[in-house]
Amino acid sequence: MKTNPQVRLANEMALQFRGQPAERAGAAIAHHIRQFWDPRMRADLLRRVADNPSDVDPLVLAAVPHLS
Repeated sequence: MKTNPQVRLANEMALQFRGQPAERAGAAIAHHIRQFWDPRMRADLLRRVADNPSDVDPLVLAAVPHLS
């Protein structure tokens, strides 16, 4: 099964923040997503996280409260 593009991008972004505490990394990931992603991309990511959170890096999960 192929990974959704938004999930893949968010997971790749999480790799860049791996050395930071989860809360700080989550806020930084959310900031980037809000600043650069189209609202439809954000909505798709949130929908896919809700449907299957096991596909998402824990740091992306930490970003979700900042996106909702």
